[in-house]
Amino acid sequence: MKPTLVIGGGIVGLFTAYYLQKTGVEVAILDRTDLKDNCSTGNAGMITPSHIIPLAAPGMIRKGLMMVYQTEAVEKEEIELAHLAKKYQLEAEVLSAQEMQALEPNLKVKARGAVYFPGDAHLDPGVLYAYLKNYLQAKGVTFYADTQVNGFASSGGKISAVLTDQGTIEGSHFVLCGGAWTAELAKKLNFSLPLMGGKGYSFVQPNRPAIQIPTILTERKVAVSPYGDFVRFGGTLEVAGTNEQVNLNRVRGIFESIGQYYPDFQATFPEEDQIWKGLRPCSPDGLPYIGAAPGHQNVWVGAGHAMLGLTMAPATGRLLAELYHQKNTSLDIQGFEVGRYA
Repeated sequence: MKPTLVIGGGIVGLFTAYYLQKTGVEVAILDRTDLKDNCSTGNAGMITPSHIIPLAAPGMIRKGLMMVYQTEAVEKEEIELAHLAKKYQLEAEVLSAQEMQALEPNLKVKARGAVYFPGDAHLDPGVLYAYLKNYLQAKGVTFYADTQVNGFASSGGKISAVLTDQGTIEGSHFVLCGGAWTAELAKKLNFSLPLMGGKGYSFVQPNRPAIQIPTILTERKVAVSPYGDFVRFGGTLEVAGTNEQVNLNRVRGIFESIGQYYPDFQATFPEEDQIWKGLRPCSPDGLPYIGAAPGHQNVWVGAGHAMLGLTMAPATGRLLAELYHQKNTSLDIQGFEVGRYA
């Protein structure tokens, strides 16, 4: 029996492989990189909003999430979002400046207040990624690293193999989870998948004075993820296609936001080799593509999760496994239709 090939070894691809192998499917994962550093390993690691899909993951830290604001206009927006969240049974607390500061006893937070989501969580995405990859390898999943897709072979109306720079890899079914590069894969299969890479950056700093609570600095759109002795700052959404060069002006914007919200924090501008970058795959309507590829009987797509790849990866993997086995999906996926822009 030929394996099912998951093309793309990011967090969505790994969770897709996880759910497929759980049902006895032979799976192989193919990726253009060395599977060590990608968009899934250096992000802010936030699970939002409030665990719509339960996930018990290695390194999970349940400290909630604060949306911190400095201006009256953004305060009004965040409070309105808190009320909306409550309508959907999500916990949300509007905090005064004093209440917010009580959650961060080690340093001053310069802000009017915050909205706090106590049910949210965060984790170290690199730890989760390495754990899941090792788990899949132990379960017999084959990995093809540093393998570039050049095309596909078809037979009898179905795709039969992937043509790569390392040779031909045959498969019975194919799942495209290539992140920002999924549009290029779709083009090789003769269907359109509007998708743009939104580049984000992050860097790590010693956590002193120690920040305690995962936070979004709302006006600057910067995520703050503390992990004990270190803290990761990340943000920006630079429309970049698949250009992976570092734009230091963007990084400088993240860095400057630290002192604007945490005037006591001891930050040092990172060296370029200490800056992580990743391309978030963004669709025109902000919704992912999850479902069957147009015109192909044995190809599915799971891509376009933008900044919510970590949050949505388990659900996407489960949905794709359900589609693979022709089961009713756990939720309505009509809005995620792959061919909605055809």
